[in-house]
Amino acid sequence: MSMERLSQQVDAYVTWKRELIREITRYRSWLEHNRLNSDAVAAKLERALKLLRIDHITLAFVGEFSRGKTELINSLFFSEYGQRMLPSHAGRTTMCPTELFFDPRSEHAYIRLLPIETRSTSASVAQFKRIPRHWVNIPLDTSDTNNMTQAFAQVAKTKVMPVEQAIQLGFDPDMLESTGKRGQVLVPAWRHAMVNFDHPLLRQGLRILDTPGLNALGSEPELTLSMLPNAQAIIFLLAADTGVTASDMDIWQQHVRQLDEDAQSNLFAVLNKIDVLWDDLAGDAFVHDAIAQIQSNTAKQLGLNQDDVLPLSAKQALLAKVRGDEALLARSQMAALENLLCERIVTQKERLLEEQVVRQVLALLNNSQHVLGLRLQKVSEQLALLGNHQQDNGQLLLDLTAKTKEDHSLHHKRLLGLKTNQRLLQRQGQLLRHSVRAERLQEHLEKVRRNLTGSWTTLGINQAIVQFFQAVEQDLHNLQHEADMANKMVAAIYQRHNEENPLNGVDAPQFQLKRYWRELRQLQSKGDQFRLHLKNLLTEQRSLTRRFFATLAQETIGLHQRVRQDAEHWAADALMPLMQNTLEHKQMLESHMLRLKALAQETQQSRKRSEQLARYKEELEQQLAQAADMLRVLRRPAPVQRQGKVVSLPVAARG
Repeated sequence: MSMERLSQQVDAYVTWKRELIREITRYRSWLEHNRLNSDAVAAKLERALKLLRIDHITLAFVGEFSRGKTELINSLFFSEYGQRMLPSHAGRTTMCPTELFFDPRSEHAYIRLLPIETRSTSASVAQFKRIPRHWVNIPLDTSDTNNMTQAFAQVAKTKVMPVEQAIQLGFDPDMLESTGKRGQVLVPAWRHAMVNFDHPLLRQGLRILDTPGLNALGSEPELTLSMLPNAQAIIFLLAADTGVTASDMDIWQQHVRQLDEDAQSNLFAVLNKIDVLWDDLAGDAFVHDAIAQIQSNTAKQLGLNQDDVLPLSAKQALLAKVRGDEALLARSQMAALENLLCERIVTQKERLLEEQVVRQVLALLNNSQHVLGLRLQKVSEQLALLGNHQQDNGQLLLDLTAKTKEDHSLHHKRLLGLKTNQRLLQRQGQLLRHSVRAERLQEHLEKVRRNLTGSWTTLGINQAIVQFFQAVEQDLHNLQHEADMANKMVAAIYQRHNEENPLNGVDAPQFQLKRYWRELRQLQSKGDQFRLHLKNLLTEQRSLTRRFFATLAQETIGLHQRVRQDAEHWAADALMPLMQNTLEHKQMLESHMLRLKALAQETQQSRKRSEQLARYKEELEQQLAQAADMLRVLRRPAPVQRQGKVVSLPVAARG
């Protein structure tokens, strides 16, 4: 069945996303047709569409070496090839982080490998991904199983290197295999592998990240600082025959556990190799109890729910799938993991899109519908009035135009007031960005570079790194202060709006920094590990400085940029619901005034005037029907939730 279920779920998820893209595009045209569009709304809708287009689901497999991560990936994704694709014999086979994905822009399947020597530069893997010439490219022939096996074998290649050079590249020599020659060690030949090939799940936007053991996690900080936190699910591999060892616990506590604080990630543990416990003499019941006991202990040690610890045998599942042995497949317990991947991960992703896209668009669309509804109400009232004043409805139309004009000038005033508020908020936005401006960070980086290069003692190095993080923390404190002021200002503006429009109240959006504080703390703890790692401090100064800038400094720059961009978007968007509401009212009133004026000026019979106003009413009704239809589609629960597994959007989000 090879992941049939996940395949269906991912299919449904992709269809749902296409549906959202279609409705948002339709809403954009609808706004233009009704003269309700504005630059700010257009920019927001464009951002929502971009999020939907570049979105994908990432699964990361993490664990100490020899726990069967690669075998599990083979079993999940490559069983139809009838043999192991990714090398997974005994020992340390995955020597470098490997990403599996589908690249629609490339005509051919390929493996791209980044040489380990690139670690001596200050550029991150993410930066190298934009510079193809640094990668070694191996074409993949997916119709030739042998060709694929040989190509994948390249990923696990190692090379001999003097121990000093390995230390300079950030390796801990105690964690490397010796070559038997004094002063030489074996290191991975590659820093990162990118595998692009066509597989139904990868084609739908699923990405797989296969990571090496603790040694590599420790020496490639970018993995733990940005690649793993961006994964939707982390599958932590353990061996059922050993349970949680000391080195497993190290990986869990240092690199995985804290990821769950960020609602982005789902953490699961897989107890692999349960076939080692299969003992026909003791009987199935005994084996079942033994596995349940290990499952319960593991859940306690890792602080997970027992349901999130899955016992299975990746090796037996692969054999069963290749041979078509249903009984063995059932015994391998692989289905439990496949079901979990379906329900939990896709649901998590759907929720994220509902938060970041659907709610935002629903709020805008609700607003538009509300304004158009009020207009229709007015036209219906005016149509009734015209019917009652058959004789002198020319004068009545002039009166109605004057009344609409008053209404219009009220909204115009409100809009001017909001624009003044928007300017104040923009100034506050500048203060927000100023407290985390790029030049400030540049000063901190220059200072730490000078201090690291000029320090010859462990104490001096420690102080330089501690002071750097203190300076960044101070920036965040200053930003927090400005954010509190900005949040108060926005809350007051919204309160006033809600008092004036009791039926159309809107919650004030607040600028939150919680996530960034957490990220900074994670960086600080990485900095502590970096400082306390004596091997780092024994390497030559230039190499240490380069290492610091290639990893921690790079990540801090990323954090700084994201905070700045967030502050900018927030300051631009905070008043948007109110601006949109008032602007749409004003624009609708302008259209309405033109209609009334045209009717008043025509010296036609009353019947004709009434007919034209009735046609206008019909037009509005059609537009409202379209808005209701778009709202219906956007409110439809996401696919996994539709099956009744998870409750759909909270009532508040339904407008």
